[in-house]
Amino acid sequence: MTPKNSKIFLAGHNGMIGSAIHRKLKKKKYKNIITIDRKNLDLRDQTKVFKFLQKVKPHITIVAAAKVGGIKANNDFKADFIYDNISIQNNLIHGSFLSKTKNLIFLGSSCVYPKNSKQPIKEKYLLSDYLEKTNEPYALAKIAGIKLCESYNHQYNLNYKCLMPSNSYGLNDNYSSESSHFLPALIKKILEAIKNGNDYITLWGNGTPLRELVFSDDVADAVIHFMNVKTKDTLINIGSKDEKTINDFAKLIMKVLGVDLKIKYINKNLNGTLRKKLDLSIASRYGWRAKTPIKVGLLLTINDYLEKKLKRLG
Repeated sequence: MTPKNSKIFLAGHNGMIGSAIHRKLKKKKYKNIITIDRKNLDLRDQTKVFKFLQKVKPHITIVAAAKVGGIKANNDFKADFIYDNISIQNNLIHGSFLSKTKNLIFLGSSCVYPKNSKQPIKEKYLLSDYLEKTNEPYALAKIAGIKLCESYNHQYNLNYKCLMPSNSYGLNDNYSSESSHFLPALIKKILEAIKNGNDYITLWGNGTPLRELVFSDDVADAVIHFMNVKTKDTLINIGSKDEKTINDFAKLIMKVLGVDLKIKYINKNLNGTLRKKLDLSIASRYGWRAKTPIKVGLLLTINDYLEKKLKRLG
């Protein structure tokens, strides 16, 4: 078990997953959580990151920092996604190694797996086929992070773990029209349609791709669980049983909100990977599973969005 006074450096504490981890660490009474804002430390700057980690010397580093976005952002800004993510994770992983940090959690994404992967996706299917083209640069960056952690574990007998969540959602999500993931985009579009008195919403693709959702607090719970478990596996999938088509998720959000809107699809070929159902056998073997029911998670997420919007208006 990780002592409660251990120095834990949480990179990316302001993001959706990072903020969930931060809340969960405090709830679990960890007393020495180290964070730093982007304005005070550019994680792409190797010299500054190495110097910071040498000064802090964390017992554990949690890499929740990344440049992330939905299908459009991934497709439009390929160079940014591969450069920024490789820079951030290389600096944090190698900098932690240089600072003699033996325990590290690296967070990735289910998009690291091949586009046409056999379902449900086992960790061993990594690099077994071609990636989805729209997010290939982001996925390649995350794969490089996985292989970096695997290599340090092999060569230096470290305990660096890579958790690959399915599509995550939750409090403090990104609702940008240009860079959000599909679920916050759905929530925002449905709520704006209600506000504007529209009887329909417009979505990209054709609504048929299947997605597995996991609540951000459950991902945070997984991070703390595996922070305290010695594993033989470096790569571990994190997900839930909540898999539906994008069309069905839109209908579920409408049901939660008590509305029934029509859905109009545009750019019908912009679907991304058709299915990304994760095999959770390894996580289950180590005693972890997601606990938040989808309707509970959606209500919490929608309320968080509305509260933040009211604050901005007020």
